[in-house]
Amino acid sequence: MKKISIALVAVIAFGFTACCNNQKNTNEMETANNKETTLIFPKGDVINNDYFSGKAWLKMLVTDKENFDATVGNVIFESGVRNNWHSYPGGQILLCTRGTGYYQEKGKPIQLLTVGDVVEILPDIIHWHGATPDSEFEHIAIGTQSSKGAVVWLEPVTDEEYNSYKK
Repeated sequence: MKKISIALVAVIAFGFTACCNNQKNTNEMETANNKETTLIFPKGDVINNDYFSGKAWLKMLVTDKENFDATVGNVIFESGVRNNWHSYPGGQILLCTRGTGYYQEKGKPIQLLTVGDVVEILPDIIHWHGATPDSEFEHIAIGTQSSKGAVVWLEPVTDEEYNSYKK
């Protein structure tokens, strides 16, 4: 009886381990196969204004400025697309969630952004951000201290400025 109990426990443990490993491998394959298409937040609407060099999408996630004094939006840039130079009177925070992108402050070199990077942009710092030439780029954009005023849009980033990234 003892041998049967040990054998039964071993069979159950083996079956459980095989099941879990199979589930893990299936999830890894699904993640790998959907790597470029899996979105955490909805894509949102195409941004129709003159402040982006091409197609980008925006899904506002938090718009209650009165209670939070902040806005939060998910922004997706098509590869090669960037926004104009701009600043925020209350500052901005970027949380990079997918793809690779660029960030540059006026007078400083371009920084490469990857998943997990956080960019803290102080009030009134003139900057731009967008996708690298070969990757879409997605980030959560947080407008802080919104009561200090809205974004101040400036001139477009030139091709020379955009292409000045040095590895």
